[in-house]
Amino acid sequence: MNEITMRLQADHLILEALKEDISSEDVTTNSVMKEYVKGEVQLICKQNGIISGLEVFKRVFELLDERTGVTFYCKDGDAVEEGQLMGIVTGDIRVLLSGERVALNYLQRMSGIATYTHSVAKLLEGTKIKLLDTRKTTPNMRIFEKYAVRTGGGYNHRYNLSDGVLLKDNHIGAAGNVTKAVQMAKDYAPFVRKIEIEVENLAMVKEAVEAGADIIMLDNMDTDTMKEAIRMIGGRAETECSGNVTKENIARLTELGVDYISSGALTHSAPILDISLKNLHAV
Repeated sequence: MNEITMRLQADHLILEALKEDISSEDVTTNSVMKEYVKGEVQLICKQNGIISGLEVFKRVFELLDERTGVTFYCKDGDAVEEGQLMGIVTGDIRVLLSGERVALNYLQRMSGIATYTHSVAKLLEGTKIKLLDTRKTTPNMRIFEKYAVRTGGGYNHRYNLSDGVLLKDNHIGAAGNVTKAVQMAKDYAPFVRKIEIEVENLAMVKEAVEAGADIIMLDNMDTDTMKEAIRMIGGRAETECSGNVTKENIARLTELGVDYISSGALTHSAPILDISLKNLHAV
């Protein structure tokens, strides 16, 4: 995420998070720090992982006071270790105290996603399979969470509903059947858009191929059914498998020869990475 993109798309989300945490004032900080005092605090990693969200962390403090200085000793995508000093934040102690929790919430959450994604992506090394995220993201956190997936070595599926055509079971039900759904999508969507459709059995696979779908998602199928589905598709469409994919069970999918594996767990089930701001003192 470059600086321009972050400010255009993320600033208002960060400000809303700050407003949630400071509805009128930080009464605790204001009770012990009544005037400006310049301070410094250390950003310390407390757990091994992959760091993501440093610019978002920094931006929290800048939005509270543009004079706040942040120096990092690592960059997004780096592997970090327990006890590592990752950066220094310098500025008004009141700002350092009031922004601490929001800044860490972003950094911990994003780094947790990057760490988990990295661990899953490593299981696909040596294959041509791309690991994709989904739209199963925390409300108002999607821009941050999908960035974190990329930092961890994954790829983004569509960003939102305006970003691409993905016909799921209820779309197929609304249209009437697979063939009708694909044809309606082709008639409506610009020709430059690929048409992806989710199928649950071999009959739907056959229909999706004949209808000319560009990508066929094999959803919640057992391994033998997926093998037969891929044989039936025979390279006439790109293939994606999905459905409760986690680090613990992805190994069974790596030999299938699919193009993509998507996993909602990358964003909805990744634990945070433990990170702290420590040793605050006046300078």
